[in-house]
Amino acid sequence: MYVIRPVPKRYAWGSYTRLQSLFSDEPALAAADTGDPTTGAVDTANSPLAEMWFSGHPQSPSQLIAPDGTHTTVLDAIRERPEYMVGRRCSEQFGPELPFLFKIIAARIPLSLQVHPVDFEARAGFNAQNAQGIAQDAPERSFHDAEAKSEMVVALEPFEASVGFSPISVMLRNLSMVSHPLAARMVDALTQRTLRIGQTPEGFEHADAMMPMSSMVWPDSRRRIFRAFHTAITAGPVEGLETQLRYASLRVSDPVARSAFHHALAAAAAFPNDPSVLTLLMLNPVSLQEGESVFIPAGTPHAYIHGMAAEIMNNSDNVLRAGMTVKHKDIPRLLHTLNCQPGAPVDPADARFGDMATRDGDLIVYTPHIDEFMLAYGHTGPTTAAWPVMDRVLRRYGALLRQLARGRIDQGRHKPRIVLCTAGSVRCSSEMDARELSAGQAVFIPAAEGWVSVESCGGGSLDGGSFLMATTQV
Repeated sequence: MYVIRPVPKRYAWGSYTRLQSLFSDEPALAAADTGDPTTGAVDTANSPLAEMWFSGHPQSPSQLIAPDGTHTTVLDAIRERPEYMVGRRCSEQFGPELPFLFKIIAARIPLSLQVHPVDFEARAGFNAQNAQGIAQDAPERSFHDAEAKSEMVVALEPFEASVGFSPISVMLRNLSMVSHPLAARMVDALTQRTLRIGQTPEGFEHADAMMPMSSMVWPDSRRRIFRAFHTAITAGPVEGLETQLRYASLRVSDPVARSAFHHALAAAAAFPNDPSVLTLLMLNPVSLQEGESVFIPAGTPHAYIHGMAAEIMNNSDNVLRAGMTVKHKDIPRLLHTLNCQPGAPVDPADARFGDMATRDGDLIVYTPHIDEFMLAYGHTGPTTAAWPVMDRVLRRYGALLRQLARGRIDQGRHKPRIVLCTAGSVRCSSEMDARELSAGQAVFIPAAEGWVSVESCGGGSLDGGSFLMATTQV
């Protein structure tokens, strides 16, 4: 069992207090993170802290401290002993690496409107930027690796996001309420139907020229969504948008629409005159309470608005940004990978989606349909109260979940695991080692250490704690 040190990431949208409080004893916070303020990264110890990475990514590997006190990195330790560290099945499927990137994030203000690339776009983009001689850490680089990237978020406190396209009828209702020329243009894009493939409504020729080849088989509704999204993210700076959004929000009665306007107003306040904030009226507003989650497949447009959460994803730092950022935007590549299919956000802790949620005491497991990662979030101790999300799942699917729990007792064996204490204290035990963790402390448990259990440190009423466990599904 190794102590694992997170890598701090300081960006302008981060919090001044949340991560600093959780990781108050973390030595890395005393050192400035490297970066360039013009790209959104800042390098002073008193600047906002946005993310803490538990990482095997080549650009930002976490430090490991072995029981004998020696130091190494996740990257080097796995390369030296892949089967011991990540297990045979994981090593054979993904190679000698940690297949996931685990983060704790805290957003004070909205961060970029973005999409993560699918596999072929990631490979093509990474190789193309290598051929162009763009440095791996260059701010104008979109592809830092050749990996597709899907991700999952689990709220540690109330967390707001906009994820995936809502139905066209909802987009039209929201945008029609905004008395602004750009919003009216987006409504035109959504309402002008085409009768045959290759036909382009007048004025949208540039948008159609940027559609991927796959658009040849898209239904007309997806092409209309693409044109409206393109209209917003390629427009120049606009005046008066925040004012018109505020006027429109006063007339909104539907609670979902109110959330969408709340997100757009927050973004407009943080990024004045940025036209891309109107796309948030096209997306599904997501409001998560502690323990609630959302899965974001590659290609899905999204923006995080506010709050603190655990985030787990493929071992990738690839981001294609369209707006609401001072960082590099890559609109052509984003449009080529954009999923224009409307759909409700996917909750990976919802049993209707398959074998996806299990409860063991005060533990919920989140398993999206992806091999690279899964996450568990639990509370320990005699005074622990169940989360509302647990009660809802149990009331509806209790019998099914009890069956699933009996079949999933060995889910953590022979896999690499990262356990982080998020509150109080917990005792983490494997077949070979045990360690007590307080808030902000974490361990990496190699696959070779077998079973892992997490429990309270003692029998007193104040001995409980909360924890996250990140691992793979193979």
